[in-house]
Amino acid sequence: MRLTPSPPLPTVSSRPFPVLLFHTALGYLAANSTYLFGDDGVDIYTYSIAEDGAPTQVSSINAEQYGNNCGPYALFLDRTGATLYDRVYECDSSGAYQFLSTQTSTGALTYRGVTDSSTAYYVPLSFLAGNLHAYGAQCNGNMYWSIFAFQRKHNGTLIPLNASLPTPSPKEGDFYCPSLTTTDNSDHVVISMQAVLQQTFGSDGLPQMAIYTADIAGNLTTKSTYSNMPRTAVESVTDILFSPSGKLVAVGGSAGLQLFRFNGVNPLTRATGLLTTYEIDQFFWDNANHLYAISQSAGKLFVFSITSTGAKQAPGSPYAITGPANIAVMPK
Repeated sequence: MRLTPSPPLPTVSSRPFPVLLFHTALGYLAANSTYLFGDDGVDIYTYSIAEDGAPTQVSSINAEQYGNNCGPYALFLDRTGATLYDRVYECDSSGAYQFLSTQTSTGALTYRGVTDSSTAYYVPLSFLAGNLHAYGAQCNGNMYWSIFAFQRKHNGTLIPLNASLPTPSPKEGDFYCPSLTTTDNSDHVVISMQAVLQQTFGSDGLPQMAIYTADIAGNLTTKSTYSNMPRTAVESVTDILFSPSGKLVAVGGSAGLQLFRFNGVNPLTRATGLLTTYEIDQFFWDNANHLYAISQSAGKLFVFSITSTGAKQAPGSPYAITGPANIAVMPK
């Protein structure tokens, strides 16, 4: 698989960007501090990255052969970067997560197993800081919704967790459809919630952000309700992610990108308005308070410097990117 690097890397505050890579042939990207991983729906490829951002393929594995001819999709890593997971692409009525161990010295992947496929999973999972529990949420057609949890074993195996996973109390006549999760460096989970009318299954207002706390068994509790959850102006939510510091939560969607402040078990509060009104499809933080976001429809890469007082775009941002499909930021 040939992977094309992005154009010459611009700078933020006189410091080079972390590695950013895009390619329309790859379905999803994930990166640890050493390697970049990408899939094409059949194989998962491993790339080493040079200082100038140039990728070199060092390994590949046919993941489809382990999924009853269902290919890999939605790659994501655990907290340590030692185990790579993918959502087995749905070729029947079920879905599951594969797990593969990463070889530090070579980047080679070894297949370790797959979760039960009795439930259809569509989204990457978010791991808590202890790397013991992982959470996901999804809502399909407003008719099927769920928050779900897994326990992670020391070898990377995921075991479905029969935990208490409540949704917030909605206003009368509504129910909540959860869609995406993100976790902080402790025991908190943020989940995006869309209020839905029970009679028509139509959306009722803008999405809201719920905050949960996990106990040692993986059960979630929340004080979030219809009346105290903040609403986001991004409309249809496409991505959410805690900052590395755990102080902010970025939310992207069809109407732009927005930041919220994390306040422990208390509701999130708005930190900014919309940072852009372009549709934002995916984004990542680096470890120096920069946020990188792509808009597939606009063909743009946005780079924001985030401070305690707000956010500003890096010089030259947004950058024109031809057909950005996915983005990965290597933690350095």
